[in-house]
Amino acid sequence: MTTLSDLLQESSIKFGTSGARGLAEDFTPNICAAFAMAFVQHGIASLQLVQQATPVLIGIDNRPSSYEIAQAVATGLAEIGVSYQFHGVLPTPALAFTAMQLKQPCIMVTGSHIPFERNGLKFYYPHGEIGKQDEEGILRQEIDLPNSLVLIQLTEHNIATEAYISRYLDFYSDLNLGGKNIGVYSHSSAGRDIYIRVLKQLDANVIELGRTEHFVPIDTEAVSTEDQALAREWVKVHQLDAIISSDGDGDRPLIADEKGNWLRGDILGLLVSQKLNIEALSIPVNCNSAVELSGDFSAVLRTQIGSPFVIEQFVELITKYDSVAGFEANGGYLLASEIRKDKKQLSALPTRDALLPILVLLAQLPIKPISALVKALPKRFTQSGKITPVSNHQGKAFLTQLSAEPKHTLAKLGVMSEVWKCNQIDGVRCELHGQDIIHFRMSGNAPEMRCYVESHSQQAADELLQKLLDSCKF
Repeated sequence: MTTLSDLLQESSIKFGTSGARGLAEDFTPNICAAFAMAFVQHGIASLQLVQQATPVLIGIDNRPSSYEIAQAVATGLAEIGVSYQFHGVLPTPALAFTAMQLKQPCIMVTGSHIPFERNGLKFYYPHGEIGKQDEEGILRQEIDLPNSLVLIQLTEHNIATEAYISRYLDFYSDLNLGGKNIGVYSHSSAGRDIYIRVLKQLDANVIELGRTEHFVPIDTEAVSTEDQALAREWVKVHQLDAIISSDGDGDRPLIADEKGNWLRGDILGLLVSQKLNIEALSIPVNCNSAVELSGDFSAVLRTQIGSPFVIEQFVELITKYDSVAGFEANGGYLLASEIRKDKKQLSALPTRDALLPILVLLAQLPIKPISALVKALPKRFTQSGKITPVSNHQGKAFLTQLSAEPKHTLAKLGVMSEVWKCNQIDGVRCELHGQDIIHFRMSGNAPEMRCYVESHSQQAADELLQKLLDSCKF
């Protein structure tokens, strides 16, 4: 017998802000089986699972390594007498939605937006995704692995995919997008076929763009220069009203307006929350300050970056407010309470979801273009980027110095400004005189430093970010 933590000592795998992540080659059959066994054992020990809560639902993204990892997960479950259902390639929120509705656990095999040579696992108990305490409990579980594992061949079910599609078509049954040209940037997203089906059902003229057979690591929080140029070209060539997409596992949306401008995830979240008449929000510290400046919400709680921290604040908010939600700068939208509209009900889905914000925004197209919605918001502009590779040791040393001597450290990066205040909710976020904001933090999913800036114009934010990225060397 050995603990899961001990098994991971020689691997790159660790829990981050969104599940376990690491090099795909380190997700060996034994490691994957051990994760599945530890997940169930901790769930039973912490009273979040009983044996009757099975089968465990399993889903995957389009990474080349994902199917074999799912086989190993299923094999591990079978070793301890737990049944499972394999739901094939689908978005993480689709798998999570069905699992929550059926009050069953699920495991999603995905590395989200990180490069294809990496992969990961996301875990959900019947109430929703695991918290940070669950991660610690799972790592402590003692595992009794067999001497050899024979991987199980999986039979695919489509219940979760169909339930997810029905969730949104039922709620938006009155929405007609006839006459609207919607581009779907498919790449290798697990949700690509679902988005096309839903939009066609809503009578949109759908133009599929950029579909690939190889995995593409789309990062919705740091859209590449190439993807920015593609969007501008696509809207001109196809006369598009919008382009929609998502990251690899379909929990983070990406939307461009009719001019080919990709919306920042927090701006998208703000617009969606306004249209859903949300009262209270839980959002990470790196989200645009236009959220508070809009004056549209009774409460806005700022958290560490990562959906587990956003979800933690829901517990407090839902006792005080009727409509509660959260979103992240990467665009993922989390619905903590049910939404009622025109005698229709949309149940809570407190995990990152790409399709809800996509549909909320597209539903405005018959009224006004997306660019007009953005133009009406408070004029605060953000940009983000990443510096890679950066080891944890290097990143920690830099953040310690920035916290201790913010003015001096930023001056070495070419930013000559007084620092009004800093917070360390997650990394170090400095507010400068003149209202610029600079925020550095280490990624929870990869060996890289994230940098976020906010300023009075998009040009100023872009220039500030570029200065920091050019100056910050590790």
